[in-house]
Amino acid sequence: MEQLDPDKLPRHVAIIMDGNGRWAKRRALTRLVGHQKGTESVRDIVRTSRELGIKWLTLYAFSEENWKRPSYEVKALMGLLNRYLKSELKEMMDNGIRLACIGQTEKLPPEVQRTLWQTIEKTEHNTEMTLTLALSYGGRQEIVQAVKKMLEDIEKGTLHVKRITEERLSEYLYTADTPDPDLLIRTSGEYRISNFLLWQVAYTEIFITPTLWPDFRKERYLEALLDYQKRERRFGSTGEQTIHPE
Repeated sequence: MEQLDPDKLPRHVAIIMDGNGRWAKRRALTRLVGHQKGTESVRDIVRTSRELGIKWLTLYAFSEENWKRPSYEVKALMGLLNRYLKSELKEMMDNGIRLACIGQTEKLPPEVQRTLWQTIEKTEHNTEMTLTLALSYGGRQEIVQAVKKMLEDIEKGTLHVKRITEERLSEYLYTADTPDPDLLIRTSGEYRISNFLLWQVAYTEIFITPTLWPDFRKERYLEALLDYQKRERRFGSTGEQTIHPE
């Protein structure tokens, strides 16, 4: 495999972790086993990101739409999340990883909320990498909440309509303190964003892989990063303008 250029790594990688259920079905296993196997991929990708020096990693762990799944599956997923947070705390502390979260976390079970906020608090001073979990998250819902907050500030007189810009709106999103993703990876071969970071991925490079999430480990991740490094990011300009902005 080609070698990665450490100077051309994305600052922020976002991942839609898809395919746990299909992975299990192909092996005549329960969906829960697929989700359990998926947590091993989470551990591997987080560790690899930290080793490479990637500063921000955002994982789509549980969408707003996932609440529609059977109650037994949702309960099992919440249990997995709770155990993951407890089991990974030491590694986060040992490796300087700060945990953050985006989404409507008030919808999570109380026990999960407690573990989540305890982990966030314990890791808040870590500075080597930020791991953000999108939980009970939806991109449209995030934008709606941002608009509501802006309207509240307009009513209070702390925000004027004429001062609303893209940058100002970004300040009202969950991700206000996080740079937009440079690379979005989706596993399982589906060609859709699934309501994930709709505002933030406007100029993000997208990598789709047929690999199901439980099989997406370090080697596949490096392939995605190599593909990213071969791309020319123009942000609406021509290639000549990007190379010679004058």
